[in-house]
Amino acid sequence: MSNITHSRLINKCLITGNAVTKILDFGQHAYADTFIADNQLNLSEPVFPLEVYMNSESGSVQLGYASDAEDRYNLYAYSYTSNNSKTSRDHWDEYANTVKSKYNPKGFVLEIGSNDGYLINHFNTPMIHAVGIDPSASMCELSKSLGIETIKGLFNSDSAKSISDKYGKANLIMANNVYNHANDPLDFTKGIAQVLDLNGVFIFEVPYWGWMVTNGKFPDMTYHEHPTYFTVKMAQALLASAGLTIADFDLVNYHGQSLRIVAQHGTTVTDKVSTAIQQETDKGLFDSNFYNSLQQKLETDKVKWLAKFYKLIEEDPEAVVIGVGAAAKANTWLNFYGLNKTVIKCITDASEFKQGKYTPLSRIPIMSDNEFAEYNNPYALILSWNIAEPLKQALLKINPNTRFISQ
Repeated sequence: MSNITHSRLINKCLITGNAVTKILDFGQHAYADTFIADNQLNLSEPVFPLEVYMNSESGSVQLGYASDAEDRYNLYAYSYTSNNSKTSRDHWDEYANTVKSKYNPKGFVLEIGSNDGYLINHFNTPMIHAVGIDPSASMCELSKSLGIETIKGLFNSDSAKSISDKYGKANLIMANNVYNHANDPLDFTKGIAQVLDLNGVFIFEVPYWGWMVTNGKFPDMTYHEHPTYFTVKMAQALLASAGLTIADFDLVNYHGQSLRIVAQHGTTVTDKVSTAIQQETDKGLFDSNFYNSLQQKLETDKVKWLAKFYKLIEEDPEAVVIGVGAAAKANTWLNFYGLNKTVIKCITDASEFKQGKYTPLSRIPIMSDNEFAEYNNPYALILSWNIAEPLKQALLKINPNTRFISQ
């Protein structure tokens, strides 16, 4: 039978192979970064258990069920693009400028998960041979349209060998919001070590699990496309498995808060890394009791929020509620809260690749922000909370009578 309808139980640590403990359970979910086209409305999308497990020794936080990686990006036309908002573009512009000024890369530069090519295009200069690799066929076409040499495929130790044989060793490897997409992060890491020059740098960003769980954002940032969730402790353990170590790291304001880690060949752990790991431990990030309390709070918060929301609908049955931001995080939240097109009129999004499609399971139509002009006093439910303020300002320009509902 097809792997499309199957997931695989992962009951061992993805780094050490030791036992893991279940810490969170969000129920059944579809792929969060999937959006349904008109001609797919008669189909049923894959749905798998969304559960989180942990190994306290390695710090690995990982999903309990792994879905097929190829299907996640090609079963439906992939819709996320790196330049989908000014916030995103500004972030990647800063990232490129910082990396170029600090490390002055030359020669072969590789971006893993190059998406639409927005970031790697900053490195496409006469002094640099810029190459991207991405599993999505549609994203590869966008990247190639910018003149970026792009490989279609998943990055792993096999593709790493092919890349190294063809291009040599990379002076710089970037992998942003993609390391946490790998079903086998250990193999991914070995591939990095294989391609990276002995004096090269590997720079990656991932949403920071420590911020997510202490700021209440972990429910909507958990989804099948993210098999792993990074802390400094987990990152160091994973890198060390392939002879790499964290040379430096920063916390940056993206997706709430992300880890930007610089890794190199070597084994010396700095005081900065050791201190961060101790702080994570002290917060309880590797203690299952910490997550028992979080699960209870999550379920209580959901009941309270839904009670207020349905009271609003009951008191104003003509109310039009429009979601704002068709992001992957929105789909996890909507499905966990049990909201669908019967109470959410539509969701607006600036991306032309999402407009005209529908959200997974909830099947809410996706439209442009101009939809707010069609109603007198619409409610806006901001789903892309990471860019809430600019979204609010843009909506008020379209319809100054817009009222806002917070998550």
